[in-house]
Amino acid sequence: MTFSDAVADIGEAVRKRHLATTFGWQDVAQRYRRSRIGAFWLTINMGVMIGALGLIFGNLFRAPMQEFLPFVGCGLIVWSFISTCLSEGCAAFISAEGIILQVRMPLFTHVMRTLWRNIIVFAHNLVIVPVALIAVSASISWAALIALPGFLVVSINLLWMMLVLATICARFRDMTQVVQNFLQVIFYATPIVWQMKTLPANFPAYFFDFNPFYHLITLIRAPLLGEIPSSVTWLYAITTSILGWLFALWFFGRYRKRIPYWL
Repeated sequence: MTFSDAVADIGEAVRKRHLATTFGWQDVAQRYRRSRIGAFWLTINMGVMIGALGLIFGNLFRAPMQEFLPFVGCGLIVWSFISTCLSEGCAAFISAEGIILQVRMPLFTHVMRTLWRNIIVFAHNLVIVPVALIAVSASISWAALIALPGFLVVSINLLWMMLVLATICARFRDMTQVVQNFLQVIFYATPIVWQMKTLPANFPAYFFDFNPFYHLITLIRAPLLGEIPSSVTWLYAITTSILGWLFALWFFGRYRKRIPYWL
């Protein structure tokens, strides 16, 4: 019954996906209510950060700006999407406490809601990519289309991670801070604002091979930069999604009925 309960909840949430998309869109609209620019304020902030980090770290690493600025820009945009989904995913059930306790609704709807509003913000930030490429006289190749299936695989992975984190954080509220600190460490341990070629030749390869966030970022960033993600990256991300969802279904199915009591 553990798996069947979880599958039933998720299946109902997918069938009623209009609830998640409506709530998610409302979250973004409410956050920037009465603002003339709206969610593009996040795009402006992201653009300023990319420009600053690109100039600073580009000069520190003595990297060609035509190559380094798009690398940092795409990396930060994808990382912002992943990290925000995970950090907000921790509070997916907590922030929806009033709805969960008063309305009969699939719990997975609140996880989908969190993902959808971050997809909207991610779409706004993608405007920066062509601007950054034009600024350094670079162009977008047809390989960028591969970013679409890459984004799908990343979203599937994020959904099971968010579901597990939302369940854990509903019981242990301090885990939210633990996750945020963990994400800060991962940010510096993943090639986002620095390139792998700047590392020593004898640097262990397993440091990246077993870093799931490196593979998830590469699935989207590499095509946007005109590169094809390696088969290892695809295999790692797909395997992680399969194993992760098997664990998430078992975990969510086991503790699903306790979540309202924890809230």
